[in-house]
Amino acid sequence: MTSSDHNLVNDSLVNVVLGERSYDITIGYGILAKAADILAPFIAGRKVIIVADKAVTKPWLTRLEASLAPIASCHCITTSGGEAAKSFTRYAELMNSALDIGIDRQTVIIAVGGGVIGDLAGFMAASLLRGCDFIQVPTTLLAQVDSSVGGKTGINASAGKNLVGAFHQPKAVLIDTACLSSLDDREMRAGYAEVVKYGLLGDAAFFEWLDSNGMAILNQEPDILAEAIRRCCQAKADIVAADEKEAGLRALLNLGHTFAHAFEAAAGYDGRLLHGEAVAAGMCHAFALSRRLGLTDGQSCHRVANHLTKHGLPSWRSDLPADVAQADADLLIDHMTKDKKASAGQLNFVLVRGIGDAFVKKGISRADVKAVLDAKTMDESIIDDNTMDEVMT
Repeated sequence: MTSSDHNLVNDSLVNVVLGERSYDITIGYGILAKAADILAPFIAGRKVIIVADKAVTKPWLTRLEASLAPIASCHCITTSGGEAAKSFTRYAELMNSALDIGIDRQTVIIAVGGGVIGDLAGFMAASLLRGCDFIQVPTTLLAQVDSSVGGKTGINASAGKNLVGAFHQPKAVLIDTACLSSLDDREMRAGYAEVVKYGLLGDAAFFEWLDSNGMAILNQEPDILAEAIRRCCQAKADIVAADEKEAGLRALLNLGHTFAHAFEAAAGYDGRLLHGEAVAAGMCHAFALSRRLGLTDGQSCHRVANHLTKHGLPSWRSDLPADVAQADADLLIDHMTKDKKASAGQLNFVLVRGIGDAFVKKGISRADVKAVLDAKTMDESIIDDNTMDEVMT
């Protein structure tokens, strides 16, 4: 479907270009009310199973169901969100619930919720009958700017995060910015960490824009919020179109995530540490590791840390829950060796030459990673004779 297929008024459209599997991301305020018009080409006359976070039943799920009722037969499965839900047990429960409802190859799965729900429902869609169509309706900022786009689906294993899954692209992504009005401030801040990531990995001008507009995003000023989401979605769409299966360029989207996943594992996925919070601290550690290796400067490290702190996000692991802050560095590194980017026992990281200039570096020594993790503050991790003047200024 393209922009000519439905009437968009004050809505944005981003296309993910993947040949015959291309799809649109539609972004707008209050567009759940237009869901039937936007999604009709994919669901009209077909059985629809909606997998939704219990937390969004009212009003967002109710509004979506009301919009779709005239064109599709919808069956809803609700479940709790939160990282702990991305388990084999919950996946099996949801699969059995869908099979009990009854499915065929024309069945469409719609994910309504945050990134956890999108990953779960997407993996269900990839697995059921070896592949059913699915649609993403993300309701958190983190999911709207990142996880709902690109077709990564999956669950966690005891060995690590997102180690079981599949690439399975959605047919459409519908982003209603009104859904963010029900998020608390902490969830908005966690999502904002992923917004900042796009500036740091490849768009220094966007990071400059965020310096001026970050608070407006967190305060959900409609035009600024929609523009931030659009720019993130366009950036991710461009990367996915160039490298769908993460053979190279797409790995840059993992900036900060190798550290973050280790922090989340140490926290036990119990809700005390949100993914975006772990990513914020993880990005600062990635900058500090880059500085230790002589790849970037201390001023860039501090600028990133100051921006995140200004917007209420952690900038070092000492800001995280006590069991993460005090976790043995070797234990955290052991988690990292199980990361999907690791290869042949080597530690591979997304590092930076500066703000907006990220790249993948392989074979990082355990000693260098440990030195960064053992530092109590970012200053302690990067200060040397060459950077003291930068820190002081």
